[in-house]
Amino acid sequence: MKRMVMTGLWLVVGIPWILTLGFGADAGAYESATVTDGAAVRGTITFKGTVPPPKEFELRRYPDREFCGALSDGNGNRLLKEVTLGPDGGLKDVVVIVEGIERGKPFTFTDAEVEASICQFLPFVTVVGDKRRITVFNRDPVSHDIQGYAYDQAGVDIVLHRPALHVSGTTDFVQLVKGRKVFTMQCGMHPYMQNWGYAIDNPYYAVTDLNGSFAIGDLPAGTYHIKAWHPMLGTQERDITVKPNETVSLDWLFEAKRAIE
Repeated sequence: MKRMVMTGLWLVVGIPWILTLGFGADAGAYESATVTDGAAVRGTITFKGTVPPPKEFELRRYPDREFCGALSDGNGNRLLKEVTLGPDGGLKDVVVIVEGIERGKPFTFTDAEVEASICQFLPFVTVVGDKRRITVFNRDPVSHDIQGYAYDQAGVDIVLHRPALHVSGTTDFVQLVKGRKVFTMQCGMHPYMQNWGYAIDNPYYAVTDLNGSFAIGDLPAGTYHIKAWHPMLGTQERDITVKPNETVSLDWLFEAKRAIE
């Protein structure tokens, strides 16, 4: 449940079906330019406290329980793990963003891809943005019903609901408004299938790996506002100043609590 811009959406059901979110033409104020003597920001995001337990879903309550039960806990439940830590306490799936930067290295990247595989969406967290598509492939021999939401502290908008997708494909448009940045997608048939996307508007971002590590390079010298966002643990923000050719170390500690951005 979260933010975006204007989206064109194409859905095809079958094996595989594909969902595509195409963002509108408003690319914002960012300009690509040559960066000389660029700086870097590197760091690690860790977690302190008791890890929130996975959400538990009784497979018998939902369709395709035999197929989706391939990833059960052995007691008839499907678990949705929303906080993932590495062996040293590093926090995975945190999006780190430099906000408000209008000029810098080229803003080019490949489209995001999400897979529906054994009734789970992978990866759990991805990034989306203007003129970027997100494509969802169904690797499963069962159907999935896609629902999409945008939200912030002001409320929730349903931006996508396809309860019965046609084999030939269904086309629609979704509008993510109110300056929201976060989007969540789930399957209405299998509610333990969930993933999250964060909207970016410049190339200065990273998503932490299993060690909680991130690196953002080629940053022009200056003062910046940096945000670290996790879908379950909320947001931390900080201002930093970087000099030419400097590498700045920036570490965050998230604690066991649930918060909306």
